[in-house]
Amino acid sequence: MSQKTDFLIIGTGVAGLSFALKMAEHGRVTLVAKSSLSNNNTSMAQGGIASVVASEDHFENHIHDTLDAGAGLCLPEVVRKVVEDAPMRIRDLQKWGVEFDHRQSDSLGDVDLTREGGHSHRRILHVQDHTGMAIQQALQSRVKENPNIKILENHIALELLTDHDLYPAQTGANRCIGASFLDIENHKLVDVFAPFTMLATGGAGKTYLYTSNWEGATGDGIAMAYRAGCRIANMEFMQFHPTCLFHRQARNFLISEALRGEGAELINAEGRTFTYDFDKRGPLAPRDIVARAIDAEMKTSGAECVYLDIRHKGKDFIKQRFPFIYEKCLSLGFDLAEQPLPVVPAAHYLCGGILTDEHGQTDLPGLFAVGECANTGLHGANRLASNSLLECLSFSHYAYLKILQIKDQVPLPLGQRVDHGLYLHKENADEFMLISHLWDEIRSCMWNYVGIVRSDRRLQRALTRIRNIEVEIAEYYSHFKLHPDTVELRNLATVARLTIECALRRQTSVGTHYNIDHPSQKSDLNPLNSISPNSLNG
Repeated sequence: MSQKTDFLIIGTGVAGLSFALKMAEHGRVTLVAKSSLSNNNTSMAQGGIASVVASEDHFENHIHDTLDAGAGLCLPEVVRKVVEDAPMRIRDLQKWGVEFDHRQSDSLGDVDLTREGGHSHRRILHVQDHTGMAIQQALQSRVKENPNIKILENHIALELLTDHDLYPAQTGANRCIGASFLDIENHKLVDVFAPFTMLATGGAGKTYLYTSNWEGATGDGIAMAYRAGCRIANMEFMQFHPTCLFHRQARNFLISEALRGEGAELINAEGRTFTYDFDKRGPLAPRDIVARAIDAEMKTSGAECVYLDIRHKGKDFIKQRFPFIYEKCLSLGFDLAEQPLPVVPAAHYLCGGILTDEHGQTDLPGLFAVGECANTGLHGANRLASNSLLECLSFSHYAYLKILQIKDQVPLPLGQRVDHGLYLHKENADEFMLISHLWDEIRSCMWNYVGIVRSDRRLQRALTRIRNIEVEIAEYYSHFKLHPDTVELRNLATVARLTIECALRRQTSVGTHYNIDHPSQKSDLNPLNSISPNSLNG
């Protein structure tokens, strides 16, 4: 089955939804969700969105904090543009119905601001402790009401479609003309053709054994873009969030950095604070530093976790400021007001991804990428807290402006059916035990060998194993029934390999990439560590 649309958007977090709302004013939009519309990392974001709002704060402060957190690898011109545009993106959200917490009045100047790690001022706008969910719900409501937006849920993306797919004999420049999907519920292939395709597919936290991400964060957009010919950059920079709840029943439950912004301390089992031994900012240092501090403390003491202590703020404050976190922890047997909370680091946010320009345009004409799947130059080697939602909104807007300039020059693709050569009907139930094993093996390998602290030897071992796994996956993908698990597994392995290859090429320790064989940061750091599908020389 094939469909045509003016704008195809893959991914339904804040990047995809905000882009859809703007493009719907200029044509037909098809918005595709891998699962339900609300299943994504945006819905799980607790902290908030960073913007200079307070009179005592200034753009230069936010720019400095972002560059500092990025450890010298951010693109300064990108940082400045995003930071200076942030108040306008906040107004976009308010126009769409997002109501941020306020102190007394409802004017922007009286918005309630919090502070998070790496920020020199209080500049995080929030909706209690479930900001992402509030933004997701507000934008979803607008999307569902818009007659120009067609929503396809439970459709997992398989491949990007290009001119060369339709016309194999064609020479010259290639162009993205849509994507193919598996309709999961009906088990049918669907091709959606469009002159412009947006990847807003999120990150790849599920590459690791322990992560704060939702279950579908398997790097699908990154893997598809790579197979279609796009460069992938800075994959070594996976940010590990310092504080995920240490509990068997809630392995991906994030404990927001805002708790530390409001005065929570990190302590060991003896009750001693230890983060100040690593950085004078203590628990409010950038995430890479705090995560390494926790990792070092756990390895030194042999403990399974450390503890986050906010008891001194009192129950009334905790319940009012962090109602969602408080109730969730209480349901698992922890009272934040009465006891320190056991926490561990977990894979959280990918700072690299599909290489784009300042408009979100990839190497492949017709294909844009925004949000966590993209490498825009904003984050460098480590993301400053609460700059992620801001990046999604900013680059969706920049892509929108760029497409408005060129959309009349690009015709709608012909939309011929593509023969994918994929198996839809051959049963292979007995083989899924091995698929599950390979999935676990990739994630364990990445956690053990490509984690918070790395070495050349461990990286080489990981690369050898992942390459072997890719060979096994290719065999299954070609011969057995097409299934979401096999689609995700193939993407997971591709993203894992790209991460390891980038890590091996980065012969220094910087930001979230720390290699004990290359511990010192060089002064001539390259902000772009890219891999081309046609060459490992980028």
